[in-house]
Parts: sequence; structure tokens; C-alpha cells
Amino acid sequence: MAPVSRKESGERLVVPFAEGSASMRLELGNKGANLAEMVQVLGPELVPDGFCLTTTASLVYMEEGGDRLPDEIAERLAEALSVVEAGSGLTFGDPDRPLLVSVRSGAPVSMPGMMDSVLNVGMNEAVVEALSETAAGGRFARDSFRRLIQMYGEVVRGLPPEPFEDALTEARSLAGVGTDAELEEEALEEVIRRFLGIYELGAGEQFPSDPMLQLARSVEAVFRSWGNERAVTYRRLNGIPDDLGTGVVVQRMVFGNMGGKSGSGVAFSRDPTTGDPEPVGDYLADAQGEDVVAGIRNTGDLDDLAAGMPAIHAELIESIKRLEVHFRDIQDIEFTIEDGQLFILQTRDAKRHARAAVRFACDARAEGLLSREEALSTIEPAALTALLHPSLDSSVGFEELSRGVPASPGAARGAIVLSAGEAVRRESAGEDVILVRTFTSAEDVAGFNAARGILTAQGGKSSHAAIVARGMGRPCVCGAGGLSIDPGSGSVQIGGLLLREGDLIAIDGTTGQVTADEVRLVPAEPDPHLEEVLRWADGIRSLGVRANADSADDAARARELGAEGIGLCRTEHMFFGADRDRLVRQTFIAGELARRERMEGDSDRYGREFRQGLVELGEIQRADFREIFMAMEGLPVTIRLLDPPLHEFIPVQAFENDLALAKERGDRQEVAHAERNRRIARDLEEVNPMLGTRGIRLALLLPGLYEMQTGAIIEAALEVEREGHTPRVEIMVPLVAWESELDLMAEAVDSTAADLIEAAGSSLEVSVGTMVELPRTCEVADLVAARADFFSFGTNDLTQTALGLSRDDAERAFLPDYLTRGLVTRNPFETIDTPGVGALIETAVRKGREVNGDLGLGICGEHGGDPDSIAFFHRTGFDYVSCSPFRIPVARVAAAQAAIGGDPANGQPGDS
Repeated sequence: MAPVSRKESGERLVVPFAEGSASMRLELGNKGANLAEMVQVLGPELVPDGFCLTTTASLVYMEEGGDRLPDEIAERLAEALSVVEAGSGLTFGDPDRPLLVSVRSGAPVSMPGMMDSVLNVGMNEAVVEALSETAAGGRFARDSFRRLIQMYGEVVRGLPPEPFEDALTEARSLAGVGTDAELEEEALEEVIRRFLGIYELGAGEQFPSDPMLQLARSVEAVFRSWGNERAVTYRRLNGIPDDLGTGVVVQRMVFGNMGGKSGSGVAFSRDPTTGDPEPVGDYLADAQGEDVVAGIRNTGDLDDLAAGMPAIHAELIESIKRLEVHFRDIQDIEFTIEDGQLFILQTRDAKRHARAAVRFACDARAEGLLSREEALSTIEPAALTALLHPSLDSSVGFEELSRGVPASPGAARGAIVLSAGEAVRRESAGEDVILVRTFTSAEDVAGFNAARGILTAQGGKSSHAAIVARGMGRPCVCGAGGLSIDPGSGSVQIGGLLLREGDLIAIDGTTGQVTADEVRLVPAEPDPHLEEVLRWADGIRSLGVRANADSADDAARARELGAEGIGLCRTEHMFFGADRDRLVRQTFIAGELARRERMEGDSDRYGREFRQGLVELGEIQRADFREIFMAMEGLPVTIRLLDPPLHEFIPVQAFENDLALAKERGDRQEVAHAERNRRIARDLEEVNPMLGTRGIRLALLLPGLYEMQTGAIIEAALEVEREGHTPRVEIMVPLVAWESELDLMAEAVDSTAADLIEAAGSSLEVSVGTMVELPRTCEVADLVAARADFFSFGTNDLTQTALGLSRDDAERAFLPDYLTRGLVTRNPFETIDTPGVGALIETAVRKGREVNGDLGLGICGEHGGDPDSIAFFHRTGFDYVSCSPFRIPVARVAAAQAAIGGDPANGQPGDS
């Protein structure tokens, strides 16, 4: 069996902190490996002792049924606990000198807030009474016990939080206080009584008084939390494999709720929002860590700690800096002060906004902390789009309803939604939404993904909302003053204004502003640190980066963002518009009638009409191409000839509308004409148009179509050339399945281009290639490459045709379920399916270049802006990727990181 083989291979089930290291991250989990390193860096005096149950233990637990700890894991757990007892002089379960522990999840990759923890494990009524007699006092003992009952009830037994929270709310109301920290011992005694009753009613048993039973069940619960809905959702959104398992960290408890000389907090070695090099954080006196990170109490900052306990503050800052130097990245640190003594409970690489990431990279290199390549590798490329997010237009006055903590930069405007489910529902219907909550929890992760921005009434920069929003690049404002929410009535009060779900608001996560005014969003200003990082990337990468752009405006924006050309200009996008739709419909109807004329040997009436329509469309396209060539002066422009299915140009509904208008006017000839057009459109409807009459197939059915487009392209290029500019023309023929198709069409394109170039006396060079988007094309790439100057892979269609999936339908229907169940680990339309689609691409590259050593290779599907896919294209030997303009910075950095990874062709770049 698998568990036996793991044990026989020497994989351990339990590892003490002192015996671990960062090299054991997959075994100990991120948290456990970092704790092991912290002991070495800071010493055991600052890091409470403990041990890790390994990811192997979690997989063994799940494979053996997932209902109780296997005996061997329980034995190793008890042995490790005895070592902690010996080192601390405390005994687990002993009322006189009790050892209490925390039980926390620790996956190999950071998943903040996604899995479960239980604190104060080992308490029972006897321990409470004993602790009440110590210097810590009865209030501390009872506050700690009520926390255990609630956490254990929610995490281990799955009880809902509301009854516990309602009991606390009632206790605060009766006592006339605003926070839990103000509840006296007598009030907490009543809270404990209520909590024990809630637990017994919900769990069907009394709260367990046996500390070892508490510990075993808590470990089991954390193991199980690897499979909870929010953890699965987080992994799906972040591309984390399901088979890693989770470690469990068991650590000696230290207490921040022991009075005025105690407290807890979260600190960052640098500002995670701006990257400012000074440490920042949240701090609460007389509180446990969960009070800080849950966002249920508004926090102070590190200045408050410095004012109250300057020596502790200085020791904390020194420890933070040592950890940053050791881990060589911005650190997110949890700390507790127990009766005047500092303890560091954990550290991890901070989830930071892209603005902070690029500043840290620049500063770390300037400080000598990291090399250029190391600094560049700390950046998450996909997050860089956040630097291009808009802000609220400050040039026009607007009423500021509230101002909260600016937790994640960028501005957003959308409809108020009060739940993650409603955010997902409205977003799927095409609506922009702002998720508004009192405070967020891990259950809201799907809502974060759907929302344009997040607004909370409570919390600070280290609250759940702030961390997750920064990681996802969503604007976020936390702790907004004057914000109250009534989910029952679906209403929100902001600064005295009553709003309802669906009403529009705008937030600015850079300033913390909130408004209900109709304020405009303006583009972000250039970031000098981003520009420096992009210069590094351009000096390292070997992979070119182009843009998918269909207009001069798109082209100009792409060039501003660093595009080295256009890798995909979709000519069909130029066919649509209020002034063009009717001409397009008339031309394609005439083209179909002309085709029927040819088949029946009739006159050329409709052929003439079709050719005249092509002339008019050619003039429109020539003007559009001219502007694009001007915007991309001197850079290559790959223009894809018409690709979409015929039905998009002659939609039945358009002719239904024409017929209705004709009948209203009562013109019999017009009605007959409209009925004929509608009939033709219906005749040409296809069951599966994306696999039907489109691309080169359509051009072969309608002779002259691609020649018209080629003529428009060449005439535009020659016009630009005559004006002293340098157009670089690449014409791409789409949806080639048979090499004979390309032979025929490339000859027509070449002939049309050559005639125009010769007549103009020009030496303009034109490349003709094909879009590779069908499996057969990959398999016969050697035959196709004999006639092509370049291949550009349309990975959207190639993925659809290789996997037999409709992108639109699969992502609405079964694909999310496949991802949730782990049947696939990544959405194949977001990240290339390397074993399947990737293998087809590799075949095409190998066969194509065997025949044509100069064959150009590009990618113009959505995968061209995905960092993981870019790494694959780099390894496969592509010349360039092409993506949407706003993903160009992402692609530039991802291409550099792929080169830094090294390969036989490029090796390892050196610093400069």
C-alpha cells in the first residue's frame, strides 16, 4: 500500500523544529520549514518550541480513511510532545504546570487563511481553575478557554460560528463594553457556560476534557481542512496541485491576552502595499493573534507598540530585519508578547501588491541583498497588471462617504454585493461588482475572484481581505469608518447614506476613499520601479513579446507598454460597427448568391455585386491598416485574414429585424428581398460553426475575399512606405488543415502582393504564414512548413480541437467541476495543457523546422500572456509570444524568468 511504501522509503511522519530546514519545505510545509529556519536564525528563545506532522502524515491519514489518526502517527505525536514538555518544564494536561499548544495548517505553498487552526489546545475546567490561581489570573484563563471552545467547535466539529458570536455580542451588550477584551472574569464565566451549551447542543456530546483527545481531533481536523471548499477553491484559482497534502504545526502556546504587558500583532519587513522599506504592521494589546488577522477588531500599528514598549519594539524590528536578510524577501511575521517577553510565531514571504513587489526588487538589488536575476525572480508576473489599474479622477470633486485603510492599490467601480455568491452570480452575468462585508473570511475567496474590488468595515493591512486582495491584484479598502451592513435587508449605510445591494459605489485602494458619486476612473501613472524591472527583463529574455491588437489605438497602447510588434491583428474586428454592418451583410449575401450562380451556370449578376462590396470593404480595411502600420512604425505586424464562421457576418437575427422593418413600411419588394436574405442566412446556419465554414474554407468558397484583404494590406503598407516609414508586413492564413489549402491560398496572396509591389516599384518584403490551430496541422507540419514563412499557434482553438472542448460551454458547464474534483489541475484555456496540447505544439515545431530552418514561431492565443505557458514556449524554442496589451509587462517579466531558469540554448544569464 502507498503508506507503507512511504514509510519504507524513509519519509518521516513527525519532525521537531530543531531537526528541520528550508530544504524540507515539501515535507514540513511552508510554515514548518520556515519555523525550523527561524530557530536557527533567531534562536530558541524567540521561537516557541514545537514540531511538524509532515505532509506524508496527512496523505497517510487520508489514504487510511480520514476518520482517525493511524496508531503510528498518534505514537510519533505523543513522542514529539514529550520532547516539548521536557524543554519547557510544562506538562500537557497537568493542571499545575499546563502546557498548551496551537495546532495549525502548513501546506508546502502559502495559502493564507484557507485552512484551519485551533489555539489553546489542552485546556479544560481543571486547567482553567489552576491558571486562575497564577499571576496570569482568572480573566486570562477564562478568555483562553472560551476561545478554545469556539475554535474547536467550529474547526473540529464543524459548528456554525453564529451562535458563538451571538453569545459574545450579548455578553458585551450586558456588560456595556465594545470589545471582548473589556469583558471581566465574571462575564467570561457566563460566556463559557453558554459556549459549552452551544457545543453540546450542536455536537451531541460534552466538550472533551481529555487534552490528548483534543490534540488528536485537532490534528485530524487540520488534515481534513486540506479538502475543504475554500482551500480547494484557492488551489484552483492559484494553480496549486491537490496532491501536495498539508503539514500540521504543533507549537507551544504563548499568550498575548495576559494583560497590559502582552499583545499580538502582524508585521511586514516592508510595506506590502507600497514597498516602502520601513517595517509596518498591526498590533493589538492584550489580544491573541486571531484577533489581529481576523479583522474583527480595528488595530493599532507598530508606533503604538513603540510608545508602550520601546524595548520590545526595538527587538522586534531587529528580528524582522534578520529574517528578511535570511529569507531574502519581504517577510510577513506573526508575533506575540507574553508578559513583557517577545516571541516570533511564524514568518513567510509576504503577499504584496505589485507596486511593492517591483519596488522591493529594485531596492533589494540596490542594497546588495539580491542580484538582478534574483530580484526579478521575486516578482509574480501576473500581478503586474495591477499597476495598470485605474484610480478615481481627483480632478473632479466627489463626495467622500468614508475613508478606510488603503489595503490594496487601484480603483474600482461597481454594484454593491453583500455575499460571495451574489458577486459570482452578477459577475457571470457581465456586471461589475464591489464586494462589501463587515470583514471577510476564507469562505469569500470565490467572491474576491469575481469582484472588481473589496470594501470592509473592519480590519487593517494584514486582515484577510487585505492579504487576499493584494495577492489577486484587487483594489481593497479595509476598516472604512461609518460603514455598517445589514444583510437581512440588503442595505448598507456609508457615512450616513443608505444604499442597497445593486447600487453603484467606487473605491480607491490607494487612498482609502469610498464614494457613491459617478466618478470617472483614470489610468495609473507610470511606475519608475516597474520601468526599471522591465528594462532588466528585456536585457535577459530571449523570447520576443508582441501584442494582439486590432486598431491603431490598441497598437499605440501596446507599443507604450513595450510590445515589439503585433502578433495578431484580427481583421474581422474591423468589419463590425454601426457604419459597416450592413455593407458586410450585403457583401456576404451577394457572395453566397454568386457561389450559387457559378454552380448553376447562371449570369454573373451577384458576382459583380459581391466584387463591388469587396472593393468598398477593401477601402475601409486599407484605411485601418494604414493607421496600424503608422502606430507600429518599423515593427512587425502579423495580420490574420478573415477567420470567424460565416454566420457571424450574416446573422439570422439581423435579417429578422430587416424583415420586420420592411413589413412595417409595407414595401412588397423590400419584404421579398428581406425574406430572401433571411432564408439564405438560415440555409447557412451550422450546428457547430466553429468547426465549419470559417477561415481559409470561407475564402475558398468566396474567391476574391482574401485577395481583397491582401490588396488592402499591401496598398496600406505601400502608402505608409511612400511617406517615408517602414512597414513590416506578415500575412497569416487561418485554419489550415490540409497543406493543399495553404499551397493554393498562399499562391493567391503572393500573386496579389507581388503585382501591387511591382507596380509601385517597391522592394517591400511580405511574409506569408499560417495560424496553427488544428491537431492535423501539427502532425503534418513538415508539409505545411514547406509553404509557410512562419507558424503562429492559435492555442485557443488548438486547445478546443485537441481536447474536444468548447471553450465557452465547458467553462460554464463541467470544467469547474473537473477542477474542483481534481480531475484536471489547471484550466487548459488559461495555462497550456503541456502533456496534450503542448505535445502537439512540440511536434509541429520539430517537424516544421526540420523542413524550414528559418521558420518563424509565435503564439497568439490567450496562453501568450500566461507566465507558466510562457515558460513552456521558451523551452520549446519560440521566437515570440503575443498577448493583449495590458498583459505585455506580464509577458516581458515571465519571459525573463523563463530565461533565468536556464536551458541548453540560453544558459544562466549573469548579473549586470
